[in-house]
Amino acid sequence: MPIRRLPPETVNRIAAGEVVERPSSAIKELVENALDAGATRIEIQADGGGLSRILIADDGHGMAPGQLALAVERHATSKLEPDDAGDVDLLRISTLGFRGEALPSIGSVARLTITSRAKDGDAHQITVEGGDQRPVAPAGFPGPHGARVEVRDLFYATPARLKFMKSERSEAMAIFEEIKRQAMAHETVAFTLDLDGRTTLRLPAEHPGDEGRLKRLAALLGRDFEANALLIDQSREGIRLSGYAGLPTYSRGNGGHQYLFVNGRPVRDRLLQGALRGAYADFLARDRHPAAVLFLEIDPLFVDVNVHPAKAEVRFRDPAMVRGLIVGALRHALHAAGHRASTTVADNVLAGFTAHTGPAWSPSSPTARGFSGWTGWDRPVAANQDIPGLSEMTVRVEAPPADFQHWPEQSGAPNPADPIDQPLGAARAQVHGTYIVAQTRDGIVVVDQHAAHERLVYERMKTQMAEGSVIRQALLTPEVVELDPAEADRVIARADELAQLGLIVEPFGGGAVLVRETPALLGDTDVQGLIRDIADDLAEHGAALALSERLGEVCGTMACHGSVRAGRVLSAPEMNALLRQMEATPHSGQCNHGRPTYVELKLNDLEKLFGRR
Repeated sequence: MPIRRLPPETVNRIAAGEVVERPSSAIKELVENALDAGATRIEIQADGGGLSRILIADDGHGMAPGQLALAVERHATSKLEPDDAGDVDLLRISTLGFRGEALPSIGSVARLTITSRAKDGDAHQITVEGGDQRPVAPAGFPGPHGARVEVRDLFYATPARLKFMKSERSEAMAIFEEIKRQAMAHETVAFTLDLDGRTTLRLPAEHPGDEGRLKRLAALLGRDFEANALLIDQSREGIRLSGYAGLPTYSRGNGGHQYLFVNGRPVRDRLLQGALRGAYADFLARDRHPAAVLFLEIDPLFVDVNVHPAKAEVRFRDPAMVRGLIVGALRHALHAAGHRASTTVADNVLAGFTAHTGPAWSPSSPTARGFSGWTGWDRPVAANQDIPGLSEMTVRVEAPPADFQHWPEQSGAPNPADPIDQPLGAARAQVHGTYIVAQTRDGIVVVDQHAAHERLVYERMKTQMAEGSVIRQALLTPEVVELDPAEADRVIARADELAQLGLIVEPFGGGAVLVRETPALLGDTDVQGLIRDIADDLAEHGAALALSERLGEVCGTMACHGSVRAGRVLSAPEMNALLRQMEATPHSGQCNHGRPTYVELKLNDLEKLFGRR
């Protein structure tokens, strides 16, 4: 068949298929246009999941009448400035939108109306229906300047696309998520979102800076995130990482609470997600995911935002440096958090108490005589009344076995006369040979002695590994691992890094790697599986996570076997020594699997449980 040019209408619809995948994609493009226009207030309305009607109104700079016709032409944009020679530098993109495809693409598949007024000018309007452009005409406009973009009957000109749309509810949820991301990235802009006539989101503009950003994030992610978020602010070689990351004990069951922004642009980047996983590798099990909102500010020359039609992905010139900055900044913040645990741990405990005691203490229960319901008591319970389970609970404060090794007090750690003023308080009892009950100045702390000591031992082992080289063991027969050439090249390129972790590899012909030594901590390991996991990690995340995670797992296993077991009776001095070491050890608020090592209940919480408040 001969080569021929496609009609302009077909070209526009192909472009629309790349840029406008669904209603939320159209809204993303229009909101980014408003932000680039300097808007401080953006109102979004969507009906029928955005398929029936979309309206974006802003108070930005607006457009003069002569600019409206250009705005709906392909590859016409105000966001790329040519130099004196007329050339445009596509490597230095400082705006959110720059391709000049959004408005003509939307106009080619929907009924598009743009009404705009520039400052000190008159309002005008242009309409495009299915690619058919109408002349610019005068129109009314409610504000002194800005734009109103209305999209009706999205994809009516390409009915086949409508078959691939999800339900109106699903499309509305996608719109909500998109606006939520944009609002996170621009806390100084007020956002209002109406879905089918109902206000779903109303966010006032916040002050610039960390305080305003955290207030905006709390409005979008909840107060629990605000209470359990760690401030991130680190710079390296002109790249700045800021934002907030959740405590390990404030983890989630999926990665849906991870939001990443590059120069104010919401992106989905595997490198950034891998960096999050690596930073929390010591604190979370594989099925748990940290909550984080991170903002990366980088010179546009060092990031390519032009690799995806919808600008949803980016490519870094030096991904290893970016990943190192993210991992280092997160670990620094986690280290600074010390033994702090999530506030939601206590909330879950209180909820568990309520759920457990409700049925057992119902008015009809024979053990609840005198209880008149959830609003109070009509008379006190008899003093001689038997309470089930009390006789089975063991409370011990006694000397430990003779073979128990005492923990020395950490050098430099505080040793006050009254430890009740310490963060974790003074040990008062050991319950069931497993849990230490401590009294603080304003509540109590319950510590899982095995989980807490496991973290202490693990941190000590990590320190020892960091202070010296990892001990290696030579294989009796070097093992050859067959990979594809690209995988083999990636592994060999990181040979020096792998050697620091105790793994010695050499090239062995095309597509093969020779392994001579492995870390002694791994013992008799599956070398083939280890190298393939490392190759996969290098391909996906740009770092050898498999080896470092396996070493971490081995350290965790050794720490588990070397720590105080549940059921071991401890003396009061030993319980207090454990509490003081927890206070002096980073990350002691959670065990190696991300579970909390202690629960703190304030006096107010206890009084609520017993109806005193």
